[in-house]
Amino acid sequence: MLNHTTVPQAQDWTLVIIGMFLVAGYAAHVIGRRTHIPRVTLLLLLGISAGPSGLGLLGEETAEWFPLVTQSALSLLGFMLGERFFGKKLRQTGRVILSVAIAESLGAALAVFFGLLLAGAPLVLALLLAGVAPASAPAATVDVISEARANGEVTETVLGVVAIDDAFGILLFGLLLAIAQAAAGDGLSWRTLAEGAWEVVGAGALGAAIGVPMAWITGRVRPGELTLLEALGAVLLCGGLASVIGVSYLLACMTLGAVVARRAHHHTRPLHAIEGVSQPLLVVFFVLAGLEFDLEAFLAFGATGIVYFLARVGGKLAGGFVGARIATAPAKVSTHVGWCLLPQAGVALGLGLVASQRFPTIGASVLSVLLGTTFLFEVFGPIATRLSLRHAGETGQAPSTTSGDPPNDQPHTFAG
Repeated sequence: MLNHTTVPQAQDWTLVIIGMFLVAGYAAHVIGRRTHIPRVTLLLLLGISAGPSGLGLLGEETAEWFPLVTQSALSLLGFMLGERFFGKKLRQTGRVILSVAIAESLGAALAVFFGLLLAGAPLVLALLLAGVAPASAPAATVDVISEARANGEVTETVLGVVAIDDAFGILLFGLLLAIAQAAAGDGLSWRTLAEGAWEVVGAGALGAAIGVPMAWITGRVRPGELTLLEALGAVLLCGGLASVIGVSYLLACMTLGAVVARRAHHHTRPLHAIEGVSQPLLVVFFVLAGLEFDLEAFLAFGATGIVYFLARVGGKLAGGFVGARIATAPAKVSTHVGWCLLPQAGVALGLGLVASQRFPTIGASVLSVLLGTTFLFEVFGPIATRLSLRHAGETGQAPSTTSGDPPNDQPHTFAG
């Protein structure tokens, strides 16, 4: 018999909290469709309001879910990016995407580096923040595109760029971290360069190693489709092993998706098996990201943070424009692509943590700048993405994934 006098424990509220997150996700979608505010921004603000820096309704126990949810959500997202882009679009738009990705990554790094030097920041601090500047937030960008049902040249370019620019960012960070160590008097560290290269190359090798057998095995038990158990198991296995061996799980799962898309010719719908799982997970991810907001760090990031924010925005815009022009992309791509690449979150914070561990004396400065500016980039970046896609005339152009439902009321998955 149930004991009705038992006092509820913290773990008893877990399902209640998850259910509230998912209901909030749907509410954010409905509100966003009517106000044109991206769902990502609303969910982040909800997390901030309910978290320790807001009303304090949710405490540290809930925030402890964040690492696991982050890894799971970004692993699934990486697989979907790899499958969607590399499987079908690479030969058509690869030149433009590669040019934009390189140019906007270098543009952000150079703008932040010289901007901070001109503002009087120490050389090592300028190098470290320049190394972090190229990193993006693919989850936020993809969610905005999905919610807006965007489709077109700008959209496909943005999806391709966010799929690969973190690889460039990790390599560039490794290079600038090594230069910073040399500038600090420790000498040029080839080990640091090798670690950056290993994180990218090792991720690609792991994704391919799992992707080749997965492409052959999946879908053969039930011909014609990639089943949920097969797909989800392979993606989570890839993401978990990537963390174990110290490589990027986002890049590893992206490679996995690309390999499956290009080799599994017997599939008809390889993406749809897991996209339904990813949506609720991403909703929880965005709310938990809001819970991580640190008000004290935001208020303390100061002049260095302002310069970093403005320089990164300018570098992304200029780099995106130049890269698109070099590749002779349509005018609307060069005009709008940079505005869609502003969000920055988890990858940047991870790189900043590495930098703070290597340079303990300025580690607090690096993290305070990144924690403060991440709030700005994650709240206003998705809004800039949505407005830019709207001005490019690409919102509402993708077909609904659920027939028979009105487009203004039906939440859309990544593929929609």
